[in-house]
Amino acid sequence: MTLQLYWFLPSHSDGREVGRTERAVRREPDIDYLGQVARAADQLGFTGALVPFGLFCEDPWLVSAALAGQTRRLRFMLALRSGLTSPVLTAQMAATFQRLSGDRLLFNIVVGGDPDEQRRYGDWLAHDERYERTAEFLDLFRRLWPGRPTDFDGDHYRVRAGLLARPATNRPEIHLGGSSEAARRVAARFADVYLAWGETPAKLADLLADVRKRAAEHGREIAVGTRFHVIARDTAEEAWEIAERLAATMDPQMVAKAQERFRRTESEGQRRMAALHGGTTDGLEIYPNIWAGYGLLRPGAGAAIVGSHEEVADRIAELHALGVDHLILSGQPHLEEAYWFGEGVLPLLRARGVAA
Repeated sequence: MTLQLYWFLPSHSDGREVGRTERAVRREPDIDYLGQVARAADQLGFTGALVPFGLFCEDPWLVSAALAGQTRRLRFMLALRSGLTSPVLTAQMAATFQRLSGDRLLFNIVVGGDPDEQRRYGDWLAHDERYERTAEFLDLFRRLWPGRPTDFDGDHYRVRAGLLARPATNRPEIHLGGSSEAARRVAARFADVYLAWGETPAKLADLLADVRKRAAEHGREIAVGTRFHVIARDTAEEAWEIAERLAATMDPQMVAKAQERFRRTESEGQRRMAALHGGTTDGLEIYPNIWAGYGLLRPGAGAAIVGSHEEVADRIAELHALGVDHLILSGQPHLEEAYWFGEGVLPLLRARGVAA
């Protein structure tokens, strides 16, 4: 299949720097700015946009619903914290969204890796228990979708005659990420797409092959995807100047605090991101055109593809050759970088038959 490309909606704010500093000028995530980013992704031909979830983000359901009316084709990959809502209620909301948007909803299932944030939401389950609950959530969600009364007796959910009274034609595609044993196990059984944060091609290949093998053991096929930031310019020199500027504007105290927080994480993926750079600015290019600088300060995906348009297209084509079917990208700021990528790299990928 051709590569499905997604952009990122910065519903936590945006700007030209990675971290919040006193001199940073931040773009607030109001509907006007998020609308600009969404319309740019739509017009440039991205498949969809990831809409994040978290304490400092605007609510992804409301953001997606509002922006569906401002776009024509763009699909919304809504980050869903599976333990914070009922599977039956989620199915009802999803069916409504599908009908109102023309089947443009996807799910990025977020189990959560920061125990402090989980407890702020009232979720006290341990890491592996959260994945066990997610397995039940997805099992029940999928059973509900045909619209038949469903009984379910699990450790985390008990439902009697649960019903999706008005099912939509197409169930939202389920993307689930995570590098831990528990994440891979659940993805292999219940996800349509397994997602892993971007690393070197060799490390990614091992993760993706493992999940595909697990899915095959359940008699299933599963698509796979990954997540990178991107800095693409007309020349490699221009792109690396941007990366170096981003690193130079990171407050060392903020970096130290972020690294301390990452050391307490329950997320195997976050630990893998931290291992890419070891907390230092030395040797941040961990593979040709793959830069680990974002992970010094930002949680989540920590690597960026950096280079000329041709070099970025080469790295993406390499990922596609590994079997990557879905690629989620972002940049600083998201509006401008969408155009740099959409006008500079996307035509090259289309010419090679990598992207539609």
